[in-house]
Amino acid sequence: MKAHRLGAATVTAAMMCALAQAAPDAVVLGTATTGGGFELYGEHLAKVLAGTDTSLKIEIRATRGSAENLPLLEAGKLDIGLVEGNAAHAAFEGINQPKTALRIVAAMYPGPGMFVVRGNSAYHILDDLKGKPVAFGTPASGLTKLARDVLDGLGLAPERDFQAVFLDKAGDGPALVLDGKVAALWGGGIGWPGFAKVAAGPGGARFIVPDAAEIGRILAKHPYLRRMTVPAGTYAGQDTPIHSVGLWSFVLARADLPDDVAYRLARAVHRGEAELAAHLAQGRYTTAANTASEAPRAELLHPGAARYLREIGTLR
Repeated sequence: MKAHRLGAATVTAAMMCALAQAAPDAVVLGTATTGGGFELYGEHLAKVLAGTDTSLKIEIRATRGSAENLPLLEAGKLDIGLVEGNAAHAAFEGINQPKTALRIVAAMYPGPGMFVVRGNSAYHILDDLKGKPVAFGTPASGLTKLARDVLDGLGLAPERDFQAVFLDKAGDGPALVLDGKVAALWGGGIGWPGFAKVAAGPGGARFIVPDAAEIGRILAKHPYLRRMTVPAGTYAGQDTPIHSVGLWSFVLARADLPDDVAYRLARAVHRGEAELAAHLAQGRYTTAANTASEAPRAELLHPGAARYLREIGTLR
């Protein structure tokens, strides 16, 4: 009888274990507003993660952007979230806030900041936009924070030196440019949807960035920013590289995300690198090598993600 009970208990335990392994772990991913780069990236990332590791179930949560994703991650209401590099830097360094305990699961892509105008407009340099209506994105977007820091390096501010327009949704910006309701739209990154839509419109697009001397001034005041280049051909009609400043964006995890879940997330995203790159231009930057090299400090990597990177030899 005791042997029978022990055998039944063993079978039951094995069945429960098997069921637990079969049930996908739900991971809530915070993205951003409709029509922005984070929404697009998040949709593709979720497909890659779930497709590469069927034990993961990715639930996308649309948010207002980086400035909302950070507190939601801190509160444990998101498991992972997309955070623009400038916002991540402020959180890691405790700038105007306590230092965060959030950790990096993967590097996303570089985010050089730029203005886009219609190609047939009269705007060619940054000075041409002063006093003009300019869409700076949504208030909670990390790109909006980047705009403030870039302009601050030049002694400018959106509300004081431009007719600043802030959006409810990132996707609202391109139409404002194409309809002539604003002179320019600020954005950033490779394959940014707002830039692509303006570039595909009548007359194409022209991109306005700080010149070499202005970049030097910006970096002197905000040395944590980095020189970045948008390769030629990234956008329709863009025949030459564009040089600006910015930071890398990251997939961040809540501080108490279990190590095994972070490990599986890192493994899934990097095993799915080719698929992500095939469907998304900016996806080609999401590589294990970049995750290891672009983390500001190795200790900012989630321990689970770091374990995977060490296993494959990209992190010592």
